[in-house]
Amino acid sequence: MGGPRLTENDPHSYARPDNCLVTGIHLDVQVDFQRKIIAGFAEITCKKLSERCSCLVLDTQDLTIKGVTQSQGGPKLDFSLAEPDPIFGSKLEVQLRPKHFAGGNCTKVCVEYETSPSSSALQWLRPEQTAGKLHPYLYSHCEPIHCRAMLPCQDTPSVKMPYTASVRAPKELTVLMSAIREGCEECGDGATRVTKFIQKVPVPAYLIAIAVGEVESRKLGPRCTVWAEKKQVDLAVIDFEDTEQMLCSAESLVGPYLWDIYGLLVLPPSFPYGGMENPCLTFATPSLLAGDKSLADVVAHEIAHSWTGNLVTNKTFEHFWLNEGFTMFLERKIIGRLFGNEMREFQALRGIEDLEYAVRIIVSLHSVN
Repeated sequence: MGGPRLTENDPHSYARPDNCLVTGIHLDVQVDFQRKIIAGFAEITCKKLSERCSCLVLDTQDLTIKGVTQSQGGPKLDFSLAEPDPIFGSKLEVQLRPKHFAGGNCTKVCVEYETSPSSSALQWLRPEQTAGKLHPYLYSHCEPIHCRAMLPCQDTPSVKMPYTASVRAPKELTVLMSAIREGCEECGDGATRVTKFIQKVPVPAYLIAIAVGEVESRKLGPRCTVWAEKKQVDLAVIDFEDTEQMLCSAESLVGPYLWDIYGLLVLPPSFPYGGMENPCLTFATPSLLAGDKSLADVVAHEIAHSWTGNLVTNKTFEHFWLNEGFTMFLERKIIGRLFGNEMREFQALRGIEDLEYAVRIIVSLHSVN
């Protein structure tokens, strides 16, 4: 279907995880609002799966690769960066020899890089584009194949890995990621602060997310927290106060919640989606803040993704309907548990109407018989 495939594994990724598989990533980066870039290191743990393995292949897009070493501060490694494709970016090949796997089948590759101000994964907001009007704001969106514009990675949903991060940013701003915050401390320059994160559950690259801004938090329950700018955070509590109940309802249907915490981040109005199911930190549009919880079913949908999509994931984005279809099914089950089966059936009927409309449009555009 469609155009030529980049690889047999995934039509949208240069990576060869069947040859050399990424099994973990540590990010050590700085957020530079003046230059509108993220710069630093990605230390990538990889495992050789084939005796013929001679390189680690990574996806990149609009990244400046400054150097590659074996581990941070280790010996230099040869690498090549292919000519960019306007959609899929550039293939980064790091040469690996048997001596680099002297301790077994695993090694670490450290890539020093910086993003582009026009990175398709990163949205840089001026202070006047935020609710508070005082500080800039950064958020990422990596689904489906934009993580390669934020860091070098195997940008295919068939590859999952845990990750850790150390992120330096202006000290007056809060850094959040799709991971658990382990703490923060001021740097020696007096102007920046480093925040550390850990995500123990393996995730595909598209679920690595970051946000940096002047935000506050409110607890919604023992595991649930909402983050937003000061002018919005108390409004968010009203609309999202049932989040813990939704989470418990989902657990009663599909088993224990494995991500430890569930956070909601209400983003500035430029966020172009209703929600994004980043683990531990769902991104949400402020248009959900209706004041009467009438749009909170979006939260049920994003909670459902904690199982369908984030734990069980489509192998490639050719089959993205698997992520969203099963999540919609589970969302309606949650709504039925909380608000009654009639509400679930009503939403299912609306879904059938939407499906019929979509089929008519597709048929009219593509002359499908």
